[in-house]
Amino acid sequence: MDIVNLTTVPNVTIVLAKWHHEEWSYLNPSLSMAQRVKKMEIYLTEDFIPSTYVATDTEVLGSAAIVESDMDTYKHFTPWLASVYVNPAKRGQGIGSKLVKHVMCEAKRNGVKKLYLFTPNQVKFYEKLGWELMFIETYHDHEVHVMCVLL
Repeated sequence: MDIVNLTTVPNVTIVLAKWHHEEWSYLNPSLSMAQRVKKMEIYLTEDFIPSTYVATDTEVLGSAAIVESDMDTYKHFTPWLASVYVNPAKRGQGIGSKLVKHVMCEAKRNGVKKLYLFTPNQVKFYEKLGWELMFIETYHDHEVHVMCVLL
């Protein structure tokens, strides 16, 4: 398995946008699939933030991103780990952990000292990777856990 920057495999943008839309559209219901595809284009620059990393072998396995802000209610927290997704047929093989660790290493290498995320249901997964729960709140009518990690 390789983890590469989306800029090296831009042809997978539509696949990722589709996966992300199916998984999380309930947290941002105003964003259409077409808008999500368009939004993915911001990751196709040389800037570190935002960046998306893609796990691949003979196919796309999953993705993880680093973004300036992932919750419009906490723009003062920055940057964020976001869009951690593994193809359901490939889950349970450590791909998600490798993606998260990759983003954490890239963030540290780029001078980031603290990284944030929110998750509706994966607290234990992130705790195993060193993340700590900051608080729980309702976001877009859904309970989410806001977490952070020191790098």
